[in-house]
Amino acid sequence: MKDLKNKVAVVTGAASGIGLAMTEAFVAQGMKVVMADVDEIALSAQATRLEASGAAVLGVLCDVTDPAAVQALADATVEQFGAAHVLCNNAGIAPAGPMLGTTPQEWQWTVGVNVLGVAYGVTAFGPLMVAQGEGHIINTASQAGLMTTEVLGMYCATKHAVVGLSESLYRELADSPVGVSCLCPELVSTEIFDAARLRPDWVEVDEAHDALQPMLRELLDAGGIAPSLVADAVVEAILADRFWVFTHEVTVPQANRRFADLAAGSNPSPAE
Repeated sequence: MKDLKNKVAVVTGAASGIGLAMTEAFVAQGMKVVMADVDEIALSAQATRLEASGAAVLGVLCDVTDPAAVQALADATVEQFGAAHVLCNNAGIAPAGPMLGTTPQEWQWTVGVNVLGVAYGVTAFGPLMVAQGEGHIINTASQAGLMTTEVLGMYCATKHAVVGLSESLYRELADSPVGVSCLCPELVSTEIFDAARLRPDWVEVDEAHDALQPMLRELLDAGGIAPSLVADAVVEAILADRFWVFTHEVTVPQANRRFADLAAGSNPSPAE
């Protein structure tokens, strides 16, 4: 895809953070954007703001853990704009805490959003793109999909799954007109570590885990880059048909630590 003007993008988790920044970057490229999010208030506010500026956007309330809701998102996209050229499976959550203190409900929620949400997006939109002869899918993983840390075990596990899913999808679609990119940002100034913000009532959590969230948010506030920089990298990756999308120079060296350990036959090196 060498020109994005008048094309249609679908972004999940579009009401804030990286998703909102990607929406704004796509609008700046002259695209029509379907904004999907589970936060109805924020979604309405952001879609209204962009519409008032002249952008062609459609807000769709969507829980990506529900395959029927994701299919309804695809149907609404085609009904409104006639096609879907770019899909950003971006919705994600980052609960923190030692894995030995996690609950089954935390795992179900985290896997549901971070992994199944991506899978449902791929299966709902991928066939449409192949049939129309054009498209690009961007799956938001993380640097945590290429390395690990002891306080984000669930997050690392799910983001590793997104990396694997994306690589397999790239190979599956290699001979098709649909491109695939895997976005692996490091610290970005978003609300990703405010896990309680949209957590469903049915998810039981150890109170000590929520106590870790302010510390992680401070890390983002202190060293996180602007979401707009990530969005710009995504636009460049689509136009260049590039699979890996990194935001920090530290990502590849961190990922290579695993392969150095493998080559040396050693146990995992301590995280830095």
